[in-house]
Amino acid sequence: MTQDRKRNRRFVLQQRPHGSPDANTFRLEEQPVPAPQEGQVLLRTLFLSLDPYMRGRISDAPSYAAPVEIGGTMVGGTVSRVETSRNPDFPVGQLVLGYSGWQDYALSDGAGLNKLDGDVAQSSRALGVLGMPGFTAYMGLLDIGQPKAGETVVVAAASGAVGSLVGQIAKIKGARAVGIAGGAEKCRYVVEELGFDACIDHRAPDFAQQLADACPDGIDVYFENVGGAVFDAVLPLLNTRARIPVCGMIADYNATALPAGPDRLGLLARTILTKRIRMQGFIIFDDYGHRYGEFFQQMSEWLQQGRIKFREDIVDGLENAPQAFNGLLEGKNFGKLVIRVAQD
Repeated sequence: MTQDRKRNRRFVLQQRPHGSPDANTFRLEEQPVPAPQEGQVLLRTLFLSLDPYMRGRISDAPSYAAPVEIGGTMVGGTVSRVETSRNPDFPVGQLVLGYSGWQDYALSDGAGLNKLDGDVAQSSRALGVLGMPGFTAYMGLLDIGQPKAGETVVVAAASGAVGSLVGQIAKIKGARAVGIAGGAEKCRYVVEELGFDACIDHRAPDFAQQLADACPDGIDVYFENVGGAVFDAVLPLLNTRARIPVCGMIADYNATALPAGPDRLGLLARTILTKRIRMQGFIIFDDYGHRYGEFFQQMSEWLQQGRIKFREDIVDGLENAPQAFNGLLEGKNFGKLVIRVAQD
């Protein structure tokens, strides 16, 4: 489907899922396109970012941010064009980075909007390598992980929007980068295209042994995106004073019960104590928002120098957002997942 200049399609949260989202989780609605009041702009969505954090937004479990309300528009970062303006700071035609969510059109008073330079073909970078995922990789690795030359950095979901950048930044800093990804194709990409030293397929029956073989000197920094069986394999390989930036635990996002098997909490606590490990979670804009300019300048420079590569997984059509989101939670995406809502 294409955008209608008079009708606004939007996905709302119909019911909270128990486990994986299904056909009843979201509902597609249509409404008249709203008209901006004085001080407002009408935004037309071009690109919509899909990210793992969204799974937490459709749950009502306590978290660092309020959940989406039942009947509320699903949240998400967007690149939009100003269609109509009654705000002198945002002229018609201006490209902006915002948070319009899963819909064709949105009103804004300008708060939280960031103007984007350049052409629309490159504007989706603001949702990935130059946006929240890139910022997450940069600050999580460098501020919490603090890799040193010669150390071993391991990152889960290494072909994804965050993990792919973590490994490349580690290499820039002189560390050895070992990725973990799902499938031979993703592992080849991580090594041959992104320049990691090794990448292990977490689906392999001997995954834990392969990871140990790839890290003969142990692990100094583990960038956690996944959890579950991946972390179980990492834990015994951690070196004394290893650092673990905790970005996400996607293996458990759809879980409805505790994992089977023995209680791992005691082993984890003992390892943290005896090896003096630093394990720290972070919420990127809450904790590091004041340093976004530093990140943007450095990442832009690395991109211009060809030292950073990135891959986008672009899906056409707002109507395909729910299916693409489920695929993201199952690891089916390859690179930064973006919905192209409309051609400009």
